[in-house]
Amino acid sequence: MGRARASHRDAATSARREMTSDKDVPKSAIRRLIVLIVIVIALFLMMKFLPVQQWLRNFNDWVSQMGVAGIFIFIAVYAVATVLLAPGAILTIGAGFAFGLWKGFLAVSAGATLGASLAFLVARFIARDKVEAIARGNEKFRNIDKAIGKQGAKLVFLLRLSPVIPFNLSNYFYGLTGVKFWPYVLASWIGMMPGTFLYVYIGIAGKAAVSAAAGGEAVRHGWQYWTFLSVGLAATIIVTIWVTKIARDAVKEKADVK
Repeated sequence: MGRARASHRDAATSARREMTSDKDVPKSAIRRLIVLIVIVIALFLMMKFLPVQQWLRNFNDWVSQMGVAGIFIFIAVYAVATVLLAPGAILTIGAGFAFGLWKGFLAVSAGATLGASLAFLVARFIARDKVEAIARGNEKFRNIDKAIGKQGAKLVFLLRLSPVIPFNLSNYFYGLTGVKFWPYVLASWIGMMPGTFLYVYIGIAGKAAVSAAAGGEAVRHGWQYWTFLSVGLAATIIVTIWVTKIARDAVKEKADVK
């Protein structure tokens, strides 16, 4: 009898501990989610009120003189800037100025993918457990979370082609979903390529315009150079718009995003 009572008491104690633990997990998760929200808001305000754009322009000018080392420095800074919610368009266009088309494209692609991955991991480890806690108590939300986990890479790819939410913020958002890390990285890398190419090409066109104004290389090439540059830029813009439209229609069909 004594053993049975002791066993019963142990079972009851264990059950109470599990119940207490289940109650504590959501509270802890809520605190982490609040921390993540505060961090994102603080970064957003910092980027808005500090002269970040001028800093990035100065950085582009500096890194263009660094040679091969400048490319690796650019990739690292681009990744950090992405995590900090800094405007990426300035750096992306600046890569065209600093490195040319293909080196600039590769540098931006690597930096953006690395930054998107880091921001994803920040959100995943800080606040993903809150999302899982909500899903456990809500069948509809649990089904949605599972669906995102299964179709996540496809949706990320389509949303990268046609961003429904801003790029920097979306990296944190995806970390809260059920999408797996490596499929997310691959989908982000491929999906960002058309937009990256477009912005880097705009940087090339801008550099050519500056060179022309200064009577440099572009003027010496004459009308053939400008025709090639203009046609290439126009073709890049048209293809990007076309791909974006296809992606937007696909997102509406798959995820009912209006």
